[in-house]
Amino acid sequence: MPISMLLFQGVIDPINLTEIISVVMGISIVLIPVIGITARFALKPTVDAFSRLFEGRGANETISILERRMALMESQIESIESNVKRLVDVTDFHQQLQSGPTPPPPETDDRKQD
Repeated sequence: MPISMLLFQGVIDPINLTEIISVVMGISIVLIPVIGITARFALKPTVDAFSRLFEGRGANETISILERRMALMESQIESIESNVKRLVDVTDFHQQLQSGPTPPPPETDDRKQD
């Protein structure tokens, strides 16, 4: 029998959308948790491997950043120390200028005077 004849005689019923949706929702209630648990166990080793990979890479980058920061801080400390030394020298020089000429130290004669 051709399909057109079946439709005409009423053998094939039209699709009942409400029944299809209720069946799909009923199956989903069971299948979604099962799929989630399966995916968790299947993907966990992969996710752990990726997390260890990125964690190791992050530690190396962190160490290199800290090394660069320490080198910068050391150079800044050296610069500050040199500036302080120059300031001390300049302050001593200005004090010598303000105090006037210094008298020569008394000469000590090691010879005996009679």
